[in-house]
Formats: sequence, structure tokens, C-alpha cells
Amino acid sequence: MKSRTFAPSWALCTALLALPQLSTSFYLPGVAPTSYKQGDKVPLYVNSIKPVAAQDALLHSVMSYDYYNERFQFCQPEGGPSYVSESLGSILFGDRIMTSPFDLNMMKNETCKKLCSSKYDMPSAHFVNKRIMQGYALNWLVDGLPAGQHLLDDLTGTTFYSPGFAMGTTSTTDPDGPTFFNNHYDIVIEYHKVNGKEDQLRVVGVIVQPASKAYKGDNLECNDNQTPPVVLVEDAGAETEVTFTYSVYWTESPTAWATRWDKYLHVFDPKIHWFSLVNSAVVVIFLTVTVTSVLFRALKKDIARYNRLDQINLDDLSGTSALEDGVQEDSGWKLVHGDVFRTPSHPLLLSVFLGNGAQLFVMTGFTICFALLGFLSPSNRGSLGTIMIILYTLLSFVGGYVSARTYKSMNGEKWKLNIGLTPLLVPGIVFSTFFFLNLFLWANGAAGAVPFTTMLVIIGIWFIISIPLSVSGSWLGFRATVVEPPVRTNQIPRQIPPATTYLKPLPSMLLVGILPFGAIFVELYFIMSSIWFSKIYYMFGFLFLCYGLMIITCAAVTVLMVYFLLCAENYHWQWRSFLAAGMSAGYIFTNALIYLISKLSLGGLSGTVLYIGYSALLSFLFFILTGSIGFFSSWWFVHKIYASIKID
Repeated sequence: MKSRTFAPSWALCTALLALPQLSTSFYLPGVAPTSYKQGDKVPLYVNSIKPVAAQDALLHSVMSYDYYNERFQFCQPEGGPSYVSESLGSILFGDRIMTSPFDLNMMKNETCKKLCSSKYDMPSAHFVNKRIMQGYALNWLVDGLPAGQHLLDDLTGTTFYSPGFAMGTTSTTDPDGPTFFNNHYDIVIEYHKVNGKEDQLRVVGVIVQPASKAYKGDNLECNDNQTPPVVLVEDAGAETEVTFTYSVYWTESPTAWATRWDKYLHVFDPKIHWFSLVNSAVVVIFLTVTVTSVLFRALKKDIARYNRLDQINLDDLSGTSALEDGVQEDSGWKLVHGDVFRTPSHPLLLSVFLGNGAQLFVMTGFTICFALLGFLSPSNRGSLGTIMIILYTLLSFVGGYVSARTYKSMNGEKWKLNIGLTPLLVPGIVFSTFFFLNLFLWANGAAGAVPFTTMLVIIGIWFIISIPLSVSGSWLGFRATVVEPPVRTNQIPRQIPPATTYLKPLPSMLLVGILPFGAIFVELYFIMSSIWFSKIYYMFGFLFLCYGLMIITCAAVTVLMVYFLLCAENYHWQWRSFLAAGMSAGYIFTNALIYLISKLSLGGLSGTVLYIGYSALLSFLFFILTGSIGFFSSWWFVHKIYASIKID
């Protein structure tokens, strides 16, 4: 395990930026290295077959398939394949790990070893050829490491391992040319000797070089470059016999076990990340300084005038209406002091959203911190999804508490409904959408379809753990003291004057929402590429800083909008702050649609529905998250400014 030390007085930012690299060499105690001796059997597991970018650099499908899908006709181990136990997050992310017929023994090279022979009829040949044209890749695992291909980054000149390897190839010159099916695999496994224990060997790298070879009879000449490639014939009544072979080569490597993942974790253009981070930081600093200076000067002037006016009114019982009118014309936010804490419309729905937003906010923060500390190592497959589910479940207590206390502060009376809807409404929407999209995966026989038993486990976690925790949090929230407003609310609502164009609901939402989106735009691109192109995402240091910048931006622009809204004598700030900050989710969904047009070419209805559905689901959760950030920052701001003035 690597260890690095930094001077605590000045290196905090440096440490945060370096944590993505540190996290690649820090592992949970449960992810212990496996040592082998010469001749020991090293298991090779197969995972689901997933689409990656085809030769035109576009993604043509979002469906993944089981490795042993009958239409692929891959060789199976004796007695049939068996599933390897996986975590809940691994299952939700589409992993289906199974045993394989490959026989690997430590430091024992094999050449042209036959697996089996299969015959492809017209339907199977058409199915496989279509998957090859769509850019599907095989995914194998050896000692927890993904088998990949050795690639060169032309931009940086560095080499790296790309997880997965092509099922086949197509002609680069003729779009209508034949597709070649890879049936031979050169497996190159790198091992490292443990220091001081030469007989203990560890796997530190796996490369697979696939090839297409149409063998004639039993003549298995794997190293003959003149062997023609395999072309699966799609003619009616035709069958193509394919013989699968593999070779194994063991090579010693200086790479230590603790740093073996460094080859797989590659940033294609690190300058983009730095440019994005610096750009976002400059925008946020400029925005924060501007908002702080403008509000501080304006509020200081307003509060001084208001308090001076109150003192004059107390000393001079005859009143100074001219001065009072002048103050009212300069700033109007004091005029709505009797209405600013009036109960908003639909307080129950707003409080439920805010409770779930607080729950998402804390969960996201904890998840990123765990990732920074290396607890979400890529060697522990599905750890990200598992920790998110665990944290969201345990933090239901926070969601119930915040929702109840917020609803109580809004003078809500339907407290039983609030207790019930907080753990049911938003999770119910998410689960229903997820179940609906899962039906498309089931209908297409995709490996990414979550099994029914896993669905029951999720429902069990929801109803047995999450809901009771939320109810207990709501109970404490309703028993807590109410957040008292600093001013009294009038019985008769004040009339709201017509608003200027930029303060109308839709223009203000569009203006406020674009800035938080701009803070995470570039990082969002890499996250989407990781999700849809089956790449490993590990740059949690950048993500942590972008998340912090997004929070600051979201709070600053929402507070500024609320200030202008109050100056315009509009006291309906609660929903406006929530919706305006949440509008950044609308930009995220729009960006997802642009990504669909520019980077994807799905073609079929099911793939398009799945992509749009999952994008809408993520955007909805981001809407709840950012909307809650905007509301609570505005709530704090409104409390502060009205507590600083004297009200008769």
C-alpha cells in the first residue's frame, strides 16, 4: 500500500486533487490480495457482454447480454456455468459474473488449446453479426482484474489497458463488407513476485488479443497469420462451424499488486479536467464575491435606513411620511415583512421534497468522501451502488426529520400524511420508473434486467429499514421546537405588483439554473461516458470539488434571485427558490438529449426509451437535490435579513 504525507498547513487543496490517484492504491481490508504458487489454478470468470463505442465512435445499443446467451453459443464449462456471488450494487449495475471453461494455471503457458466447436445457423449468425457491428465487447475477470486490450493514447503518448475486448471486427474500408467473428484468444497474464516470498505470485495485469481464424478440420494453427478469418454466413439453411481456441502466456511484471489498477484508470485528456476545474472555480469565486458585495452593501444600506426611520417615527409621533415613502421607493423588501413567512401553497409536497433533498444531499456527500478515501475501490465491484443504497437507507432518518420540521415551520396540519409521504413519494417514483424501465430489459432478454428476487430485496430494505427510520425521524422532527420566524405574519395577504420580465417564473428559473449546471458540465460529460460506454470512473477528487462548487453556485444565485424578488414586493419565495435552483436538472436532461443525438445511435425504440428514462430519473433526483439546496440557503438568508431590522 502506498503512503504519502503532506504538510497540513498548506497542502489541503493539493491533497484533495491528488486523492483520485491515492484512491487507486488504497483498498478495503476485505479486498485482500490473492497469492498463488506455480501451477495453482487461476479462475477466469466471464461477465455480461456489453456495448462499447463501435468503429464509428458511436454507441449503438444500451442492452447487455448474458455471456452464455444461447444465440452466442460460447463454450460452457463441464456441468454448466454457475453464478459467482455478487454485491447488490454489482447486480444493479448489470454485472452477471459466471464461471468459464478456460483452464489457467500459474506460470504454465498454453498454445492453441481447444475449447469446443459450435454451429451457427442463420438466426444465430444474424444475431452475432449485428452485435459485432454494434461494437459489443466481451468482459472477462481474472483475479478481479478485467481482461482488456493494450491501447495507446495518441494525445498524451501513454499506454493503458482498456477493459473488455471486441467480439469481432468489421471492414474499415467497406461499410457493407463482411464481419469477422473472433474465435481465438491470446491471453497474456502479468504476475508479480511478493517481496521476500519468491514462491508467492500475484496477478497484476490481464491482456486479451482476440483473433478470427477459420480452422480447417483439426488443423489448429493459431500462430499461422495466413489463416482466413471466420465469417458467419446468414444464408437460409446454411450453418457455419466455429472452433474456439485460446493460448495463455505468463509474463513477469515489476508492477506491485497495490498499483495494478493504475493501468486501467486512464484519463484521456487530463487538461480538460484542469481547465474545467479552474474555469468553474473562477466563475464561482467571481459570482460569490459579486453576490456577497452587492447584498452586503445593499442590505447594510437598507437596514440602516429602516432602523433610522423606525427611530424617527418613535421620536416624532407626527410621522415623516415623505421620508418613509422615499425609503419604500428605494427598497421594497421590508414592505413584505408581514407576508414573507406566510405558508406557501402546497406545503406538504414542498416539505416532502425538501426532506428527500436533504437525504440525497447528505448521501451524495458521504459517498464522495468514501470514494476519496479509497473505500470504493474498482476491485470491489459494485461497491459504489451498494454504499449508495446503504447510505440512502440509513439516512432516511435525516429525510424524515427535515421534512417534519420544515412542515411544522410552515404551519402544516396534515402531519400524518407528511410522515407517510416522506419515505414513499420520491422513492416510490424512483422505484416505479426503475421497474417500468426494467420491463424493457426483461422483454429484450438483456442481462442488465434486475432479477425479481433482487427487486424483492430492494422492497424489503425499503419497507423494513428505510420507512421505520424515516418515521422515527419525522417523530423527532415534529417534537422539536418550531423554527420561529423573526417577524409576525399579517392576517390579510399583501397584493403583489406585476413583475419585470427577468423576475417572472420561467425567465428567472432559466437564469438561475444554468450557473450550477455550468459548474459541473465537463465532469458530467465524463460521468455519462463512464455510464453508457462501460468505462471506469475514478476521478472523485475532481467530482468532490465540482460538487462543492455546484453547492456554492446554487446557493449564491438563488439567494440573489430571492433578494430581487423581495425587492419587487413578491413574497412567494419558497417555491420560486426551490424550482429556480432545481432548474439545473432541466439543463442536465437537455444535455442528455444532446448527448443522445451526438454520441449515440441507438436506432431501436427500447434503447431510446431506456436512455431517456434513466436520464429523466437522474435529472429528477438532481432536481430534488439542487432545489433543496436553493430553498434552505434562501430560508437562511430571509431569516437573517428580517431578523436584523426593527419591526413595530
